[in-house]
Amino acid sequence: MSIASIDPATGSTLRTFEPHDRPTVDRALDRAAAAFASWRRRPSAERAATVRRAGDILDRERDTFGELMTREMGKLRTAAVEEAAKCALACRHYADHADAYLAPEPVAVDGERAFVAFEPLGVVLAVMPWNFPFWQVIRFAAPALVAGNVGLLKHASNVPQCALALEDLFRRAGAPEGVFQTLLIGSDAVEDVILDDRVAAVTLTGSEGAGRSVAAAAGRALKKSVLELGGSDPFVVLASADIAQAAATAVRARTINNGQSCIAAKRFIVVDAVADAFEDAFVSGMAALRVGDPMDERTQLGPLSSAKQREEVDEQVRRSIDAGARVLTGGHILDGPGAFYAPTVLTDIPPGAPAWGDEVFGPVASLFRVADADAAFALANDTRFGLAASVWTSDGDEAERFARELVAGTVFVNAMVASDPRFPFGGVKASGYGRELSVYGLREFVNVKTVRMKPAPGKSGTGTE
Repeated sequence: MSIASIDPATGSTLRTFEPHDRPTVDRALDRAAAAFASWRRRPSAERAATVRRAGDILDRERDTFGELMTREMGKLRTAAVEEAAKCALACRHYADHADAYLAPEPVAVDGERAFVAFEPLGVVLAVMPWNFPFWQVIRFAAPALVAGNVGLLKHASNVPQCALALEDLFRRAGAPEGVFQTLLIGSDAVEDVILDDRVAAVTLTGSEGAGRSVAAAAGRALKKSVLELGGSDPFVVLASADIAQAAATAVRARTINNGQSCIAAKRFIVVDAVADAFEDAFVSGMAALRVGDPMDERTQLGPLSSAKQREEVDEQVRRSIDAGARVLTGGHILDGPGAFYAPTVLTDIPPGAPAWGDEVFGPVASLFRVADADAAFALANDTRFGLAASVWTSDGDEAERFARELVAGTVFVNAMVASDPRFPFGGVKASGYGRELSVYGLREFVNVKTVRMKPAPGKSGTGTE
């Protein structure tokens, strides 16, 4: 079956591609293995220069890349251009910090030279999602390539043009043949690639199901894996919060990327003392969003990535309503062409309903009222996920408590959650394991090697005469 690139705003097919067959994949694996043998030995400054040039191209061509992302998966064009710029920032971050992140760390041992070295693992397979088609890839590729690894990209099947553009990006940046390649394969072919001896490690961003599958294959092969999975992130509003600011941010936090972000706020937990005011402002803000053509700069909410994705979101909403949830706004598919869904707020959601604890990957907010801060804290942590969270309060003690005790990989206070190349990113519980970005992300795919060197007999410990 061919791989199709479909514009979700219109439903029209843009291009189709034939999947790579097994011999094509084998040739790519051979090229990757051969490239690693030489790429790992290049000075880190040379590898960093290649990644920096990729960042320069991303900056120069951000408009072109942005339009491609919008056409292929429906994100707002303004957001897509910003995504390309953020990718450039990440490339520069790793180029700037390559030497520091990879420098051996000395360990004081009497009479010995001792240090910890950080050496590349080899070929890293990246199984990436469609929602941030450039950012998800760059935040893996930039640190991996700077560290001396080489990359194989299996991108989501609905963004093949983005996948090929990324391969071309690194080629134009000067990466040698085989250092970064795209595999146009289906999910059914991923396990065989993971199990291949030429692959050293795998990273995945995706669903819980995909995470279990990839982790199982990597475990059988005893290979390193990093998983960034879903989230049902709490957005906690306490009594002392600035309600106007919190509600305005809540609308953006739920509808970023047309509601299709793992770290988008999804469960809005508000204490009774301010619940009426927050609900009025939040629901009004969601209902007022301008839905339409993602290429139009006036549009505030574009389509979902596909008709299939829209149907999945609608089914979760229907099941939640059938279970007793009440619709405050939206709750339905929008008429006309394209995969559009109305911005939605649900409340009175019973435990067990999809909107209670599952990840709804669309512009659907779950609003919960609770008695006080203790109840808000308990509900925020009552989830199988642990990706990110935000809390809104002007009380310093409350901020400190929630920041430290919320079980999540990231906690923001009085701000919308966002990723940043300077900070580690990832989750706990069903949101996965391992970290991307910062020095921690780079060191996920290195051999942390202990080296202890005693002087030869008759020589001094310093190695000097």
